[in-house]
Amino acid sequence: MQNLDRRKFIKTAAKAGLANALWPALIKKALAVEASSKTGTIRDVRHIVILMQENRSFDHYFGTMRGVRGFGDRFPIPLESGERAFHQSDGKRIVPPYRANRNTSNAALISGTPHDFPDMQAAWNQGKYGFWPLFKTPYSMAYYTREEIPFQYALAESFTICDAYHCSVATGTDPNRIVFWSGSNFDPEKRASGINCTDQHSEPVNLRCWVDNKMPDPGYSYRGNAFTWDTIPDVLEKAGVSWRIYQDPNNNWSGAMHGCLAFESFRSARPGSPVYENGMKHWSLDSFTNDVKNNSLPEVCWVLPAKDDSEHPGAPSSPYRGADFTHRVLEALLTNTEVWSKTVFFLTFDENDGLFDHIPAPAVPSYNLDNTLAGKSTIDLAGMYFHNDKGTERFADPFVRGAVDEKGKPLKTRIYQDARDTISGPLRPWGMGPRVPMYIISPWSKGGWVNSEVADHTSVGQFIEKRFGVVLPAISPWHRAVSGDLTSAFNFANPNSPDFPAMPPTSDYQMLDEASKKLPKAAAPEQPSSLYQERGVRFSKALPYQLDVQLRDSDSERHVTLEFKNRGRAGAVFHVYDLYHLERIPKRYTVEAGKRLEDSWNTEKDDGRYDLEIFGPNGFFRKYKGGPEFAGLEAVLTCDAKKGGIALDLVNRSKESKDIEIKANAYGYKGSEEKLKAGGKLRKQWTLSESGNWYDFSVILRNGGLYRFAGRVETGKDSISDPAMGIS
Repeated sequence: MQNLDRRKFIKTAAKAGLANALWPALIKKALAVEASSKTGTIRDVRHIVILMQENRSFDHYFGTMRGVRGFGDRFPIPLESGERAFHQSDGKRIVPPYRANRNTSNAALISGTPHDFPDMQAAWNQGKYGFWPLFKTPYSMAYYTREEIPFQYALAESFTICDAYHCSVATGTDPNRIVFWSGSNFDPEKRASGINCTDQHSEPVNLRCWVDNKMPDPGYSYRGNAFTWDTIPDVLEKAGVSWRIYQDPNNNWSGAMHGCLAFESFRSARPGSPVYENGMKHWSLDSFTNDVKNNSLPEVCWVLPAKDDSEHPGAPSSPYRGADFTHRVLEALLTNTEVWSKTVFFLTFDENDGLFDHIPAPAVPSYNLDNTLAGKSTIDLAGMYFHNDKGTERFADPFVRGAVDEKGKPLKTRIYQDARDTISGPLRPWGMGPRVPMYIISPWSKGGWVNSEVADHTSVGQFIEKRFGVVLPAISPWHRAVSGDLTSAFNFANPNSPDFPAMPPTSDYQMLDEASKKLPKAAAPEQPSSLYQERGVRFSKALPYQLDVQLRDSDSERHVTLEFKNRGRAGAVFHVYDLYHLERIPKRYTVEAGKRLEDSWNTEKDDGRYDLEIFGPNGFFRKYKGGPEFAGLEAVLTCDAKKGGIALDLVNRSKESKDIEIKANAYGYKGSEEKLKAGGKLRKQWTLSESGNWYDFSVILRNGGLYRFAGRVETGKDSISDPAMGIS
């Protein structure tokens, strides 16, 4: 399947109904323009255009789309209830994801949900999940299909969609936009000194970007003390890289769209200064269009939406209005094909609102109540936690001006922990948060790809670093190790121009919104609905991962050892769930590229038995379930990065023979039944070209227990998404 013809693949996809309207003529013409390829490197990018929209999770938008890690994920995490990740509870009943159907409900205008640090921490449950609709309301489980959001689907299927891109902080707008514009929402100097920040030196909830008054007269008034580290515009200005923020400073949702307003360099900027002229003044979409036409577009620029165009749930916006705004930005870029041939357009979302996403967010290990870490890291973690020194006090969220308590008194103090959230103490990991959509739109990323390298809002900053040779000092070493710089999504060396799926029109958003208003609210059904994800694959970018986790017996029957190995070019976070103790916080392990670490698992209270599931990037999965019957049996799976195959080595170090079944769980490969004598060895090998290098095998002992190995072998070459993913 690796040798699939691209044109044939896309034509087949189109026939299968993956596109349902015609591209506007201008966009279709522009897509035929070849990428500028003078050097065949990232230096061919002359312009980076960035649009951050509001509050949509990845599952909410693309959980049903073929070829991405959505509702057909074969390895959802386990919950304490005994169910899997999609079976969330509101405290009384299970509320799985449900379709907000445009034909029967007000799908375009679904209700907004809680989306702040306290409710996000409670719903995340330090990685346990389980009660998302309890803390986020049942509306949080709503999702769309391509019928509800045809423009968004067509955009993803024409360019590149990232299905492992996370918001940076498990909270709301301001903290994530501050990361997006600077690289961190907590003081990098204190982090480097190993100090965990309180709210004095960090932004856990919405505060600092919300402004009063108007520009230019009398000028903004601000909330909270200003941050002093450099923003991305500050770094670019010092390096002589041109930049601009296109916005209406009096129609940017009271400043909330502008993450730089938390910083002293912007708050103190005066007319005539570069920061004021490029980052505080009114630069309209017409100005943006004219700069494109006149070949005077800055090297890096951000486009800020107005509230109505922001795509925010529960606001005057909608997916249709957001699509129309995106379309207008694209139209502006495509008015000059020379500029477009040199431009990368990043389109993402600040956070997930309260909308559900099932993938466990990569994060530093959480703290147990006894102040021990649930996991380990090869990177120093000092300073990577929020220090909640205010307990469970309450506050008035700027999103809800004039909020009052149950007695009608104004809420004045800030809350950072829900009173029901007692699983951990006052030190909480900063992030990452849930996945959000990230479209990478450029002449170097055409063709309907999926990119599954882990990334977050620091990744856009890292891409800017890579292109312009600057350094953003606020980005932490942990983020640099775990979050990619997005270059894996591009083909700079040999950009191509295949046929494209059709792009639906967007100008009818007002009619669609009005029709949606007349329908009942998109509420969770009384009876749980079945999950659905389109069958099929899409082309998938090569990833920098070469990961392995091996279980070893110890000399003592009281514990086993997990060894985490990373032979790849990018760091990774492994999530380990103990199925015998799902009441505990799952352990997380950060392993940098080229490093390893190990941890022991105490099995004494479980009569020497264990049932551990390990989750990593892009469907990496290991399961070790066993006990005394596995004693002396060593099962090691190794990946051949050159040939795209695997080898399974079994060694029986016990004094008894073992009856073993090697089972192929997917992809049509052959298993076998083996009798391994005492002291015996066995090697089984498979080439994986027929499955795009995906594998899923189990080693099963007849008297109980199994080990399971699944994932994709990375060869450095592009492949396809998981062929076994999807639900009919």
